[in-house]
Amino acid sequence: MSLEHTFDYRLFVGYRGKVGLQEEARRLRATGMTMPDIAEKLGVSRSSVSLWTRDVAVPGPRRRRVSSGRPNRLHDAKLAEIERLRAEGLARIGQLSEREFLVAGAALYAGEGGKNGAEVHFTNADPRMILFFCTWLRRFFPLDESRLRLRLYLHEGLDLDAAERYWSDLTGIPRRQFHCAYRAEPDPTRRKNKYEFGCPAVRYGSTSLHREVMGLVGALLSSDAIPG
Repeated sequence: MSLEHTFDYRLFVGYRGKVGLQEEARRLRATGMTMPDIAEKLGVSRSSVSLWTRDVAVPGPRRRRVSSGRPNRLHDAKLAEIERLRAEGLARIGQLSEREFLVAGAALYAGEGGKNGAEVHFTNADPRMILFFCTWLRRFFPLDESRLRLRLYLHEGLDLDAAERYWSDLTGIPRRQFHCAYRAEPDPTRRKNKYEFGCPAVRYGSTSLHREVMGLVGALLSSDAIPG
């Protein structure tokens, strides 16, 4: 397919839609298109484009090196391998069936979800993980949307308003249902743009729902579920 093909972001909806937007943003960024132009083309915020494409290599003039240039070739080979394996991964996984989506969500919760207490609780800084979890939770369990909560962990000096707008737009949880954010001391060892929007914790207070989710986790981790 040509790099100049037309992309209509309105055709993408739900979780797969967000993933589709992210993939298209990454593809366009890899061609050298600027982040403001990508944001305008896809109808999303520049901050979203920045987050989605932060690890994409952008073509441009190279700085001269005193060495033979071999490090550049190695770097280019590494990036090419990463992109090839990403494409292969997408081809191998493909579109999840309902059952596969249920199992994948249970596996995600087994690794990252809260195991104790009277609430379903999922924390992760990766927006793709948060979006996957929220979509999974809504797909397979009857929720009272007014009981969904989100608490943000964000370093001091970062834009709290922008971060809350970002996570509200991504999760569909209104900002009025956000708990007061936890503002941490700046960490000089981290890049300022690595966690620009912080780390959210999505919560749903329900003992019965937590038990139901943990039932799926228990079934997934049982010996009966593991192929012989």
